[in-house]
Amino acid sequence: MSCRPNILWLVTTQWRAQATGVAGDPNARTPHFDALVAGGRHYRQAVTPHPFGPWARAALLTGVPSPRNGIRDYFDPLPPSARTIAHRLGERGYHTAHFGKWHLAPRDPQAPLVGEAHARTIVAPEHRGGFAFWEGFESGFQLNDPWLHGTRRSVPERVMGYQSDVLADLAIDWITAATRPWFVVVSLEAPHPPYHVPAAGIAPRPAEQVALAGNVPRGGDVEARARRELAGYYAHVEATDRALGRLLQTPAARDAVVMWTSVHGDMHGAHGLFRKGWPHEESVRVPLVVRDPRVAAAVDDRPVSLLQVAAATLGWVDGPAEIASPGHSLISMPAVVALPDQCPRRWRGLRTASRKLVLDDANNPWLYHDLERDPDEQCNLVAVPDYAAEIAAARGLLAAGD
Repeated sequence: MSCRPNILWLVTTQWRAQATGVAGDPNARTPHFDALVAGGRHYRQAVTPHPFGPWARAALLTGVPSPRNGIRDYFDPLPPSARTIAHRLGERGYHTAHFGKWHLAPRDPQAPLVGEAHARTIVAPEHRGGFAFWEGFESGFQLNDPWLHGTRRSVPERVMGYQSDVLADLAIDWITAATRPWFVVVSLEAPHPPYHVPAAGIAPRPAEQVALAGNVPRGGDVEARARRELAGYYAHVEATDRALGRLLQTPAARDAVVMWTSVHGDMHGAHGLFRKGWPHEESVRVPLVVRDPRVAAAVDDRPVSLLQVAAATLGWVDGPAEIASPGHSLISMPAVVALPDQCPRRWRGLRTASRKLVLDDANNPWLYHDLERDPDEQCNLVAVPDYAAEIAAARGLLAAGD
C-alpha cells in the first residue's frame, strides 16, 4: 500500500449493532461484515451521537455534535460553511467522492418523506459538504430504482436496480478509475424502511421464524409487528451486506482503509417501541469496524462514538490510528421529530461500556441502566438508592461535556 492509503467509508442507515452474525444475531446473514471484522478492529461499544439521520450524519462528517454543527431541526441543512472530513482530506491532496444518501440539504418539509419528492430534490454544489465528486440523492427512501444527480447528472435520473447494488457499482467504477489517493463515502438508505419492499431477490423469512430479543413484549400487536418488520429488515441487511461485500472485493478496494458503520439503529419492538430517536441500545448502538491493512485485527470494547471517526480518518493518512475514546460517549436527541413511532421528547445522556444515564429535557434523570448485568435494559435504576452515587458522578461527567 502507498504511504497515503485510500480510505473508504461505508455508511448504512437503521442497521443496529445487534443485527450482525458476529454479534450473535441468529437472524442476521452478514458474511461480508463478519469477514471485515475478522480482519479489522471491531468497536463493539460504538454508538451514534444522535440516533436520527440528519443529526448523526452531520456529526459523522464534521466531528462536531449537533446542534453545534448547525443541525438543530430535522429539516435544517448542513450550513455550506461547515467544515467536513471531505474539506480536510481534499486539502491533504485526496480525491474525494460521495455516493448515495445525503439527507443534509434544504428540502421541502411539506413534501412526503417517502417518495420521489425528496428523492428528486436537487442538492446544490454548495450543499455537498466539500466533496469534489458527488452523485446521490437527498432522501426519499427509494430502496429500489433510486433517483441520482450530481457531478455527472445535472438533473435527477432514475437508475434501475436495488439501491445498495446501484451505489456499490458506481463506487466500484469510480475507485477503479481514480488516481490515488482517494477518499470515498458510500451512503446507503438500507436497511431503512419500508421493510416490505423487494431486497434484490432475497426473500424475507417467515415472520414466525424470526428470533426476538427478550425485551420485545410477547403475545400482542407489538410482537406481530416486530416479526413482520424484522422479516423484511433482515432481507435488506443481507442484500446490503452482499452489495458492500462485492465492493470490498474489487481490486481497487482491497488495500484501502475501510470503515463500516450505520448512522443509527431501530427499536423493532424492544420495550414496545419502534424506529429511532430513543436512548435505548437498539437505537443508539451501531456496528463499527475499521480494517486497516497496516495493523492486526482486534476487538475493542472501549466506548467510542461516530463523533470521533472524522479525527481518526485524518490520522489514517499518516499511519495506523485508533478511534479515540474519552472513556464514555455522549448521546442526545436535540429536538423532537413529530413523526409516528419516534421518541416524543428531547434527551441527553452518557454511556460507558457498562452504564448508561439519560436525562430528560428538564435535566432530571430519566433512565439509568447497568449494561453489564442488564444488557436488555429491563430494569431502570434511577430511583434505586444504591446507585445514587454512580448517577451523581455520571451527571457530573455529562455536565462537563456540555
